[in-house]
Amino acid sequence: MFTTSSLSGTKPEQYAQLAEQARALVHGERDRVANAANLSALVYQALPGLNWVGFYFFDGAELVVGPFQGLPACVRIPLGKGVCGTAAQARLTQRVDDVDAFPGHIACDSASRSELVVPLVAADGALIGVFDLDSPELNRFTTDDQTGLEAIAKVFVESIA
Repeated sequence: MFTTSSLSGTKPEQYAQLAEQARALVHGERDRVANAANLSALVYQALPGLNWVGFYFFDGAELVVGPFQGLPACVRIPLGKGVCGTAAQARLTQRVDDVDAFPGHIACDSASRSELVVPLVAADGALIGVFDLDSPELNRFTTDDQTGLEAIAKVFVESIA
């Protein structure tokens, strides 16, 4: 049975612990919906200052909402639109300190003030989707958060390979 433990130490140490928990949680499971659901819940419960954590999957044309924790979300996001669509199209993590300053930001939850979106890309270069985190706090995400959450996204991608 999987159990979580409290994170301790420096932020990089906490993310290393969270990645270890994430690997244990998805171990032996290859279903993307199941793994996305569990990882969304794990991260939402483990990290402070978040109001939305979840996945959008690329359906070949646009991003479609997948498993998440938080308020109801936008269902479809075109590539290149908003923070999620930009991350997916550029295949680069987007760390936004103030979403109101991001051109074309899509406000699914008006309480969100900052956002971090990690693209999910398969080993063969195919776009899988994005891992999206929102916070009601300005400047919530640091470079340590970005590095740690990119590691969690990698755990997800590897789990469904």
